Amino acid sequence: MKTLHPVPVPVPDRDPRPVPPEPPLPSDCCDSGCDPCVNDSYSDELQYYRERLARWLERHPDAG
Repeated sequence: MKTLHPVPVPVPDRDPRPVPPEPPLPSDCCDSGCDPCVNDSYSDELQYYRERLARWLERHPDAG
């Protein structure tokens, strides 16, 4: 009788590396002095991403 072996199922990563935000297109800014400007929002998102990435790298030092 043939023995069946279970097929390994990949386990989803419970702590994935943070993904950087998409930069705005040059045409996304209307240069009207909006508050907040899309570039300001992107800058805030980028800072948040960098903070999350730094914490993630502390947990995954070999991922550098």
